[in-house]
Amino acid sequence: MCGIVAAVAQRPVWPILLEGLRRLEYRGYDSAGLAVLSPTGEIASARAVGKVATLANQMGAGGLPGVVGIAHTRWATHGVPAERNAHPHLADERVAVVHNGIIENHAVLRAQLQARGRVFASDTDTEVVAHLLAETLAAGLAPQAAFFAVLDQLEGAFALAVVLRDTPNQLFIARRGSPLVVGVGLGEYFAASDALALLPVTQQFVYLAEGDRGVLTQSGMQLFDAKGVPVTRPVVTSAQRADSADRGGYKHFMLKEIFEQPSAIADTLEGRIAGGRVLPQAFGVGAEARFATVQRLQIVACGTSYHAGLVARYWFEDILGLPTAVEVSSEFHYRNPVLEPGTMLVMLSQSGETADTLAALRMVRQRAPSIPVLAICNAPESSLVREADLVLMTHAGPEISVASTKAFSTQLVSLALLLLALGRVRQLLSEADEQRIVAGLEKIPQLAQQALTHDAAIIALAEQLVDKHHALFLGRGVMYPIALEGALKLKEISYIHAEAYPAGELKHGPLALIDDTMPVITIAPQNDLLDKLKSNMAEVAARGAELFVFADERAGLVDEPRLHVLPVTSHVGRISAPIIFNIPLQLLAYHVAVLKGTDVDQPRNLAKSVTVE
Repeated sequence: MCGIVAAVAQRPVWPILLEGLRRLEYRGYDSAGLAVLSPTGEIASARAVGKVATLANQMGAGGLPGVVGIAHTRWATHGVPAERNAHPHLADERVAVVHNGIIENHAVLRAQLQARGRVFASDTDTEVVAHLLAETLAAGLAPQAAFFAVLDQLEGAFALAVVLRDTPNQLFIARRGSPLVVGVGLGEYFAASDALALLPVTQQFVYLAEGDRGVLTQSGMQLFDAKGVPVTRPVVTSAQRADSADRGGYKHFMLKEIFEQPSAIADTLEGRIAGGRVLPQAFGVGAEARFATVQRLQIVACGTSYHAGLVARYWFEDILGLPTAVEVSSEFHYRNPVLEPGTMLVMLSQSGETADTLAALRMVRQRAPSIPVLAICNAPESSLVREADLVLMTHAGPEISVASTKAFSTQLVSLALLLLALGRVRQLLSEADEQRIVAGLEKIPQLAQQALTHDAAIIALAEQLVDKHHALFLGRGVMYPIALEGALKLKEISYIHAEAYPAGELKHGPLALIDDTMPVITIAPQNDLLDKLKSNMAEVAARGAELFVFADERAGLVDEPRLHVLPVTSHVGRISAPIIFNIPLQLLAYHVAVLKGTDVDQPRNLAKSVTVE
């Protein structure tokens, strides 16, 4: 979603702001802008539609001089992508505001402000904050009191950074429902929606709690909770490095992240297994006692993480006999779910800041506070991690491309670790089965590396798909969620309409779509459903479809006219097979997108972290 960078320093801040924006480009945006308090005390600003590079060119080599400033990349929610809607938003030449989130009562506030003579220059919800603050200052309130008074009028989710002409050495910040982190330097302070933006200038961070607000100056920071009571938050040293957002010689971040999967999976396993079994302590203090009471699982997630949850449902029910439900966060949050005693809530999120997932967690906290919450996440300092009872970090490392790849693989590995831990604590898994599954997990990094060797063959398949407008993905059993994930990857980065179905559902509708223009991508592992899958493939072949089959080497499938078979791997089980078969589907989507010339890492209309509903 949108990105915020802000700074108060003893040096010109515009280069820091621009670099921070560049490091947030992966989140997705349509315009960018910044505002700086100039040495003469005026607010100087620049805004541009398009990439951060366009904004930099507009400012020129001299930038905007000043030691206090704010910057923003915008992803349109209110108002079309246009320069007038880009942030920062100014009022009375004394207030500049950047904002992530949604001000839900903006229409009411705008009408009240307009009735009092305020003239708006944009279509955004954010501009009401600037006008409210200018109006409150004009009424005589001191800057900090005015800022707090405006915050108390806002409804919805927001992260805010504000500069005022009245206080040229201060930066005002606040968060409610949207992430914001403070970076601590030597005689300088920073704020951003993601610590990654600030890694070139600091590795010391303060993560604001829900409702926090504050003032940053060159000499320090003052933080307050939602009620205005002074608070102190701990300073955390980040393990991320400034060069973690580099492409490392790869053409795109997505390709780099696909090829990082063997090491990311190995990192996720490291330290969690000893003596052929998973250590429950890896999930946090008290995990073993909490696992002992689990009678059912409720997995809640969005997008790719939801597909990981669907895979895990097969595992938990098939291997452990543990009832498991999986639901999209936005649906779970807004219905009236039955939360029975003995349920553990498992939240999956790459960023840990997904608005719907956090809202679902907080709904459960309110309605059933005794239900334990486990977060499986890739961002150690995120809101989800801070609010959960138990945590398992996926150790995927920074994932920059909007299309998630290594986060998905490491989520699956983490869910497999959860299966083993629950199986041992609840005595639902024999020691022999536990050791067999652990041995299989330890082979996955090598199997993933081998799956990547098919890259050249997958490019050849991609060349045959590049001119298609639609595609159908088929899978059975645990491979149905992998078909869903493959279809999602293809549609989100190549813009080819793709759908996934359980292969057994063909006769219930999808078969009507099959003709010689509809490619069918099928996942064919060696399992007890293979013969049924072959029958489904014959059904679509008889209707003229061109088949692209990612198969187990033992499946007995060979190339024929309009049947393209890629032997992916062999000797994989129920847990390793989904992880390994997903990798060539990621490569297929990537190469189709490259051949079509789309923006692979930042596909249109999409954002990496969906921090608003």
